[in-house]
Amino acid sequence: MFQGKPIIGIAGGIGSGKSLVASILRDENCCVISSDEQVRNAYKDYSIKLTLQKWWGRMVLDPSGEIDRGVVARKIFNSSAERQRLENLMHPIVNKLRERQMAQAANDPLILAYVWDTPLLFETGLNAHCDSVIFVDAPSELRNSRVREARGWGQGELEKREILQMPLDKKQDASEYVVVNTADAEELRRQVREVLSRILAVTPHQPK
Repeated sequence: MFQGKPIIGIAGGIGSGKSLVASILRDENCCVISSDEQVRNAYKDYSIKLTLQKWWGRMVLDPSGEIDRGVVARKIFNSSAERQRLENLMHPIVNKLRERQMAQAANDPLILAYVWDTPLLFETGLNAHCDSVIFVDAPSELRNSRVREARGWGQGELEKREILQMPLDKKQDASEYVVVNTADAEELRRQVREVLSRILAVTPHQPK
């Protein structure tokens, strides 16, 4: 169905630079599939809007009538039951969008691999469908600095969110490759290119 092109998952801590690694792989002729983008598209679906309003009221919509992701995040952050309910609603839709995007790229001879840029790759079990997983490593101090600047998170916010996820050391141990993302963009690009070359060399090109 996908012409035997390898599926590469990306894992790592919040603020490690997973999307940056994905963008480098896109530059190397990989088809990058962003779960965040698919979720944004899914939230535009009328049935999804209706369901979320039924659960949480009109406050879940912003002034333009679109889903307010900040409100959703607050609703599920401290409630595993609400988080599970949302995941049960969204995951089937996101999975269909992912497969559709992969199928559209399958016959493009320029596309070398698929890349799944998914924040909860291991937590959702998607790693099991990947040919390889790249773990993006970065010191916690640097990750904290990045999310503080990019997202305005206060002290301890990153740790509060990551405690709800699979421990980073277990993610790294379960990944086939590790790249280190510090301050040197060119060094990161070199690492990613080398890893991609290794993945393409060892992945059997059999239809999935």
